[in-house]
Amino acid sequence: MADVPFLDHDAVVAALDYPGCIAAVRAAMQRFSSERVDQPLRQIVETAPGKLFALMPGGLGGGEAFGAKVITAFADPGRAGRSAHRGVVILFDPDSGAVAAIGDAAAITDIRTACASAVATDALAREDATTLGLFGCGALAASHLRALALVRPLTEVRVWGRDAARVAAFVAREGEATGLPLRAVSDAREAAACDIVTTVTGATTPILLGEWVARGTHVNTVGSSHAGPVEVDTALVVKSRYIADSRRSALAAAAEFLVAKGEGAVDDDHIVAEIGEVLAGMAVGRESAEQITLYKSLGHVVQDLAALRYLVGG
Repeated sequence: MADVPFLDHDAVVAALDYPGCIAAVRAAMQRFSSERVDQPLRQIVETAPGKLFALMPGGLGGGEAFGAKVITAFADPGRAGRSAHRGVVILFDPDSGAVAAIGDAAAITDIRTACASAVATDALAREDATTLGLFGCGALAASHLRALALVRPLTEVRVWGRDAARVAAFVAREGEATGLPLRAVSDAREAAACDIVTTVTGATTPILLGEWVARGTHVNTVGSSHAGPVEVDTALVVKSRYIADSRRSALAAAAEFLVAKGEGAVDDDHIVAEIGEVLAGMAVGRESAEQITLYKSLGHVVQDLAALRYLVGG
């Protein structure tokens, strides 16, 4: 194991460039859906209140690399609704079965999640989309800024969060770092009135309502990755063309969809496609300029594995 590459947090951040990761994630998701690669659902165990242990095994298909992400998600006692993700992504060689690489899971997740949203936005948002409403001001918000700016020319970014001081600090810091035109907004409805809306919060109840979202908007819902906490309401789920990263995962763990289904507002057919099916031309994404599209990101291990393989030149 001494010769196995290990990329810690700083190494991942330094080396995992956004254009390359976007391309790797796009290819992985297209293959995942078009080849119907069989992947087990993630396993999540609550070891104690507020402490989750998760295992995400899978493979890239086509006899290529396989592996797993192994993480913990422990609640941050100082910040309600937030958790710290710690762990590793492990890549195995498909021929020898040997460990090929290990990477810091938190850094890989932050970047590949944003890149997956960028892939979906590129496929589903209107071509003339230029404004972004960003709900949240944490690490995922920062990575989404960088990724989404690569697929649409952002002329304005409106940032909303539940802590005004943190939003202001985020806008100042990330505006300087990226050169993007960021603006803090105190009314969530103002952030919702954008061409692209992205939720990357730790909210447990809806912070984005369907009545605020105009026709033609594309929405990325990212913050909730398991059944329970919801970021958007049933009205938005119902009025949107709903596309998931994984249909099987969404049916098991997409909280907003499951709430809407439990209320009798939608059934399983409301998930019209996986993003990989859209990328492969197997399904239609946006059908008209007036349609609201919604991409539900639960995160999939093929994204982690593709990012790590790209990092080590596989």
